[in-house]
Amino acid sequence: MTAAADITTGTLSGIAYWRRPGSDAGTGPGLPLVCLHGIGSRADSFRPMLDGLPADRDVIAWNAPGYGGSDPLPMDWPVEADYAAALARFLDALGLEQVDLLGHSLGTLIAARFAADHPERVGRLVLAACACGHGAEPGQLSDAAAKRIEDLETQGARAFAEARGPRLLARPDDRPEARAAVVDAMAAVTMPGYGQAVRMLASGQLEQSLARVIAPASILWGAGDVVTPRAQSERAAAALGGVEITELPETGHALHMETPGAFARALTKALEAVAPAARQKERLT
Repeated sequence: MTAAADITTGTLSGIAYWRRPGSDAGTGPGLPLVCLHGIGSRADSFRPMLDGLPADRDVIAWNAPGYGGSDPLPMDWPVEADYAAALARFLDALGLEQVDLLGHSLGTLIAARFAADHPERVGRLVLAACACGHGAEPGQLSDAAAKRIEDLETQGARAFAEARGPRLLARPDDRPEARAAVVDAMAAVTMPGYGQAVRMLASGQLEQSLARVIAPASILWGAGDVVTPRAQSERAAAALGGVEITELPETGHALHMETPGAFARALTKALEAVAPAARQKERLT
């Protein structure tokens, strides 16, 4: 298992993060892997998968703006481009010119926009549990989105997480450790970061970003995901020109936490896959 001593933590450019540098930071297989968590989660959600990744893979997970000690964004209603710009500043502070990106759920919106805006900085893009966004104009919050914020503020974070967290798993009663981890992560969300993320999701447009992505991309999805159904991953796959979707059985939305071993194997395969040169050439022209 990956020991806590193997992981370093810090804050750069207002972003709190952890890093598992591998045998020699930057000299392991492939580029550093940067992980972007979902709306009700945090950087620690990616720790369970570490034991399934190559020991010398440099892995970094951020706490998104407004999460886990990271500074919130300055605007009330940020859009994907604002989070992508924050990621660019964070990578600059780390001294990383190019990385592989893993986005989960809300993190897929950020990863895709960053890959679209900074094509030279992304080696490979892996999207897990794609969240397509609601495509609303900034300022137009749906009833469902508004209720997320209202529930957090009226119920308190712990009760909010206890009610919503188990839906992220396919088998929450059979996997108490995963259930506790998911609930604890969600119970750590605070305002204004969570509210900003809800608004970004409301106006998010994953497919528009993916239509501009030229990096080799892969999509992972849990067969028991009721939060972001397969149709959202299919829309993302179509926007990428028809990439295949790797479906993980017996796991839900938080697939990297519920079945971390299987997720790590699928992720490693995606990062090591040979790029479809013909498709990439077509997207570059």
